[in-house]
Formats: sequence, C-alpha cells, structure tokens
Amino acid sequence: MIEAITSTDWLHTYALPWGFNLLFALGIFILGRWVVHGLVTLIGRLLGRAGLDEILVNFVSSILHGLLLVVVLIAALDRLGVDTTSMVALIGAAGLAIGLALQDSLKNFAAGVMLIVFRPFRAGDFVEAGGTQGVVEKINIFSSTFRTPDNREIIVPNGAIYSGVITNYSARGTRRIDLLFSIGYDDDIRRARSVIEGVLAAEPRLLADPAPFIGVAELAAHSVDLHVRPWVNTADYFATMCDLREKVKLAFDENGITIPYPQMDIHPRKAA
Repeated sequence: MIEAITSTDWLHTYALPWGFNLLFALGIFILGRWVVHGLVTLIGRLLGRAGLDEILVNFVSSILHGLLLVVVLIAALDRLGVDTTSMVALIGAAGLAIGLALQDSLKNFAAGVMLIVFRPFRAGDFVEAGGTQGVVEKINIFSSTFRTPDNREIIVPNGAIYSGVITNYSARGTRRIDLLFSIGYDDDIRRARSVIEGVLAAEPRLLADPAPFIGVAELAAHSVDLHVRPWVNTADYFATMCDLREKVKLAFDENGITIPYPQMDIHPRKAA
C-alpha cells in the first residue's frame, strides 16, 4: 500500500530541506559575488601599482571576474543538489571548441599581452614592425594602430608584430646619421674632408660626443666614397640628415669638388 504523505511530513521531508538549500545557495551566490568583487578590485590595484598598462589590467580583471563568478555559480548549484560534473565538462568542451575556432584571435590576444607586459615599444614611438613603419598610436589587446609618415592609419594584428623583428627607432635618445659622399679621383681628399668638417661644425643640431666620423669608405670604379657619420638627438634625425646632404652638395660646388656619376670612356681605334 502507498502510504499517504501528510502536509507535515511533506514540509519536513521536502519543503524545509529544499528551502534551506535554496537559502544556502543564495547566500553562497551573494557572498561569493561580494568576495569576487573585492578580490578582483584588489588584484586590479596590485597590477596597477606594478606599473602594468591600464588596458591589460582591465582585461585581466574582466577575465578573472567572469571565471570566479562561474566558480561561485557552480558552488551554489551544487548546494541545490544539481549535478555540476556534467556542467563542468560541458563548459570545458565549449571552451575547447571556442579556442579552436578562435585560434588566430587567441594568438593575437597572447601577443598583445606580451607587447603590453614587455613593452618593446610605447605609444608615440616610431617603429618598424609587422611589415610597416610608423608612429605607434594605440596598443590594443588584438591589434595595434600605426600612423605612417604620410598620415595613413594602419591596423596590424599583434601576432604579426610579435612574431617578427621589431625595430624601435625611438628607443634611444640619440642616433647616428650614415651619409655617403662620392668625389672624383682628380679631387683632393683632404680638401673634401675639410669642406665636410666645416659643414658639420656649422650644424648646431649635431652632437659633440660622440664626435663625427669622416673616412674613406671605398675606392670605387668611378669615385672615391667617403663615409660621414655624425650623431644627433633622435628627434632631429631625419631633418638633419636631409639638410646635411644639401649643405655638403652646395659646399662641394662652391669649392670645385665634383660628385662623379658612372661613365664610360670610349677610345675609337682605326681598323688595321
């Protein structure tokens, strides 16, 4: 025979235990949210004090907040008697599927984190990376924005940047200008050197230390090539380089020093 369940038995057997479990689950969820919020805030402050970029701090805080909330939710459901084993397996499978589908995005994300943490360049630096040259405008989690010298905006995936060679032209306070001037074999090398030294001495943007270098680079087929290597502040590099080329050319013209160009001498001979 099926025994009849009285309201009192139902209350003590089902309602009260389930009600207590529901209250405990709500308590776990509410307390867990409060603890997660406090923990994430604390970690964010510690990362900020460590000097990490604000973008990385906010992103890490968001990811950590979401993961901890999932843990709190699973704990609350487990208190209600829900089988969370299958739920954890489902979440793991979904995470794996999403990771495989977003391989390139995750690669760019990982590269973005590395760029922000290790700082091979900063916003405002002029760099060559990811197949482009330009001033770094923004460093985001998945891509970085460059402004080219002709004012184009180029967005480069972080994976392409971090997997290749990065040349940061703004990393050092000074740069060396490498110039090559050619004079004719009939010209006086010592006079050409003196003319170049005069041009360098009159240029206020050049640094005295390290001292400029002038030397014979090569005795070429049609010319004597001279290396000229002065140092300047990085901000003055391009303008000074262009000005020196112009000033040396004008000084050569004023002093009768020729800059030869490739030519071929033809000597006709009479047939025997």
